[in-house]
Amino acid sequence: DLRNINLSQANLRGANLTGADLTGANLAFSNLILAEMNRVDLKDADLSQANLSGAYLDQANLDQANLKGVDLRGANLKEANLKRANLNQVNMRGVNLTEADLTGVDLSGVDMNGANLKGASLKGANLTRVNLTGAYLKNADLNEANLSEAYLNRANLTGAKIEKATLCNTI
Repeated sequence: DLRNINLSQANLRGANLTGADLTGANLAFSNLILAEMNRVDLKDADLSQANLSGAYLDQANLDQANLKGVDLRGANLKEANLKRANLNQVNMRGVNLTEADLTGVDLSGVDMNGANLKGASLKGANLTRVNLTGAYLKNADLNEANLSEAYLNRANLTGAKIEKATLCNTI
């Protein structure tokens, strides 16, 4: 049981934490590069400023987690739950968010260049000024999302749902 554990600034590069219960854990400023964290429960966890590039977080629960300033470049978050997570200043270049739940999250200004969002739920999400250049959004749910001033150059939106989405000054 690792609930509420303090692992702030820990070097957990390549660690296998698959299925661990890290609810409320403090992982701020930790090195989690290439860590195996599939099906991990990180609800209410603090991961601010952590490096999770290349990490595996498939089916992870990140509900209400603090991910401010986290490096998620090339990370795998297939079918992950990111509802109500703090994603302020996150680097999501090339991240795999296939079928992930990002309902209502604030991703304003986030770099998601080349991200895979196939079938992801971004319903009601704030995507203002998000860089989605070359992103794969096939069958993504963008209903009621705010895409004002978002960069969609070379993005694949085949089958994406965009009812009631705001597309003001979208490029």
